Amino acid sequence: MSYHHASIWINGRDVLLNSILNESEKDQNDFENDTFTFIRDWLTGKDSFEIETSGSTGPPKKIKITRSQMMASAGLTQQALGLQAGYTSLLCLSPRYIAGKMMLVRSLVIGMKILALTPSANVLDKIPTSIQIDFAAMVPYQIYDSVRSDDANRLNQFKVILIGGATLDAGTRALLKSFTSSFYATYGMTETISHVALQSLNSPNSPDEFELLPSITLQLDERGCLVIEAPYLPEKVFTNDLGKLTSKSRFKWLGRWDNVINTGGKKVIPEVLEGKLGPIIKGLAINQNFMVGSVNDPKLGQRIILLLEGNPIANHKAKELASSVRKSFERHEIPKQVLVLPSFEYSENGKVKRKETTKNSYKNVQNFTLDI
Repeated sequence: MSYHHASIWINGRDVLLNSILNESEKDQNDFENDTFTFIRDWLTGKDSFEIETSGSTGPPKKIKITRSQMMASAGLTQQALGLQAGYTSLLCLSPRYIAGKMMLVRSLVIGMKILALTPSANVLDKIPTSIQIDFAAMVPYQIYDSVRSDDANRLNQFKVILIGGATLDAGTRALLKSFTSSFYATYGMTETISHVALQSLNSPNSPDEFELLPSITLQLDERGCLVIEAPYLPEKVFTNDLGKLTSKSRFKWLGRWDNVINTGGKKVIPEVLEGKLGPIIKGLAINQNFMVGSVNDPKLGQRIILLLEGNPIANHKAKELASSVRKSFERHEIPKQVLVLPSFEYSENGKVKRKETTKNSYKNVQNFTLDI
């Protein structure tokens, strides 16, 4: 196949695929190097790729995935979302990880034009006004900044935007309702070659559950964690994700088994508490990222704490938050303290590091007691 006339648009310049293949085009940063390297590997027919996992199913490790597996995954996404040749896709995630790699694979396999931008919090102002993006994938912090930026209305020019890597906060999710683009939360991991399920976030009746891609099946193990089967995977993928199956093709994601807090003999899923806290925090106009964590406690075993990221909140809002939480939560679910940190700990691909953030939680700038 000849690539003499095919090109990608990357960081403001058109680059012929043939120039990437013969290495005459020089990269200008690590993102471009990773992008060019993967495109070169793919177009020269490389059959096996080594990728480091993010730790979703255990400690981070390197695994090998095949070209045929990636093509099969791309085909399911195309089928589920109606992606077409000639669409323009936006790559604003690092191709070092599975999410970025699969954006390139989908584009190359389906025949979509590639527009690539070095990852940043808000990429909208870097997209030429003459170009309409049909398909994109972002992580929550990119969506958070984009919907609040001066260029937010440009999101209406997108057809489909996937959001993965972490859970989107309630405030940002509410803002998505005002856009005409279709936003989807994704569920998947490196071991499943990117997502295996999608959840609509801004349709008129957005469900609180994920829908499996075609031919994907799920079951629960003895812990209540999801076990994934896909026709392109050689074996079942056992996850640490707690779930509830609502039908053969739908499920609710409850949280991480390894995040479960045992407080006073009762097990609490922090992600469930975060779901209940979202509307409360949004209603109080506390526009800050938050997470539920725990620290060791001599009496309870583990003590639940609520962490906010950013500036201290006003005293009256702190009191309102405490009052609302007491009314909405079971007594054992109520955080014993609220700690405000200047910033959370994040991984290179944008995920909050829960354990590291919690470990640093007492280097706080403000704390108050919800329950004693």
